[in-house]
Amino acid sequence: MPSRPKPSWVDTRAMPPPKTLRNGANDLSKKRSELPEEQLVHLKSYRYQSVDKSWISNNILRHYWNFMVELLPLWLAPNAVTLLGFGFIVANVCLLEAYIPDLVGPAPSWVYFSFAFGLWAYSTMDNIDGKQARRTGSSSPLGELFDHGIDSLNCTLASLLETASMGLGATPAGAFTALIPCLPMFFSTWETYHTHVLYLGYFNGPTEGLIIACLLMIVSGIFGPQIFSLPMRETLGDWVPYGHLNFLDVWIPIVSGAFLFAHLPGCVLNVVAARRKANLPILPVFLEWTPIIIFTSAICAWLGSPNTSLLSENRLVLFCVTLSFVFGRMTTKIILAHLTKQPFPYWTVLLLPLVGGAVLANLHIIGMPSISADFELLYLRSYLIFAIIAYSRWAVLVINSICGYLGIKCLRITPKKNVMPLVGGVGLETSVFIDSGYYEDSGRMGKKEEDKGRMGIEEGGRIMEEWDKNEEEMEYTGKRGNTVMEEEDNDLA
Repeated sequence: MPSRPKPSWVDTRAMPPPKTLRNGANDLSKKRSELPEEQLVHLKSYRYQSVDKSWISNNILRHYWNFMVELLPLWLAPNAVTLLGFGFIVANVCLLEAYIPDLVGPAPSWVYFSFAFGLWAYSTMDNIDGKQARRTGSSSPLGELFDHGIDSLNCTLASLLETASMGLGATPAGAFTALIPCLPMFFSTWETYHTHVLYLGYFNGPTEGLIIACLLMIVSGIFGPQIFSLPMRETLGDWVPYGHLNFLDVWIPIVSGAFLFAHLPGCVLNVVAARRKANLPILPVFLEWTPIIIFTSAICAWLGSPNTSLLSENRLVLFCVTLSFVFGRMTTKIILAHLTKQPFPYWTVLLLPLVGGAVLANLHIIGMPSISADFELLYLRSYLIFAIIAYSRWAVLVINSICGYLGIKCLRITPKKNVMPLVGGVGLETSVFIDSGYYEDSGRMGKKEEDKGRMGIEEGGRIMEEWDKNEEEMEYTGKRGNTVMEEEDNDLA
């Protein structure tokens, strides 16, 4: 009786999936899975794409990042690099609470220098985690979710450091400075959901914005935060137009104008172009602004109420820390929907207490007695505890689902190879996750490794081109290693 032929590695239909990947995960992760397999299967065909037009990034910082990533040990996981950078922010927020709890100061000079160093360290780690992933062959869709999820958490926390460095205090201007980064972050995430490309313009927040913030912190370390309250003619000279104004007078108009007249229109135009290219209706995408409108309106209604004690009792730090988890959950759900090709998430349960707080602060409008400052503080603290628990539980379940399905570890590098499935069940075995940034790092390889890497990328590029031809109207789904194309009219919806 002839022996049964051994299945070839290129025919994924001919062999069962590894035990750890069957049905998306092992027995433990199945019990705790947050995502069904029909969503997780899209991770197999996902590819990260980004465009950075910044002159500083492309001509200066790129060389700095390439140098810094070489200092990292090869055993250090990319997500651990991201988490390390976020640790600098968390440590400095604790420092802020110890030395500048009123967000006014002044504090010792070294505190402001620590803010600047921590923010720069965070930015560095945020930019080299992807390079570390390609360097170690451990890129995965989880990396994008983890990276941008941390960025979402960081929006209000890093801005609190900037608020304290400028001595704005628990004022409307301080709240504006601490919370305004949430708007460009949301709309960039919304744009990426539709265009499948993270676009950073010629002047963008993650590069030039962070550089400006670091410089402001250094200036506070040298001259003290009171320098921003002096007329600009005293600090910059008589040549400055409107020199009788101080920096704080022009701060809010400049930041608001940059968002309203540069960032937001750019996001809208890119989304409209993507929808037209896919022959999809345009107007429905504006309904997806619902969560950020609720988020922003509730904040304004709560902090703008004459009966709230959050600003007068100096509770802005507690408020912003709470909202970091709320906003983090809101935007990370959009990123997850993008990765798994799911409908846009319009709601998160963490928004409900925010709306509740806005209502409680404005009970006087309907003739009801106002809440006391003590009750408002208790409500906010309870909100923080609820937000931490809800966010953490959800994040752990999602990470476990993805790790179980892909057979990887979140904070450790696994030596397993990825199998990129193709139409008809043919797979390309690679030791890296093919993405648009691999070319940049190929120059650090040896000659043989570089040639081998380029061959893999050329083959991967051919595969991705085949996928891209059908991406607008086709959905890739799979079961037990097979990849099946099914028609999907609303792939970008």
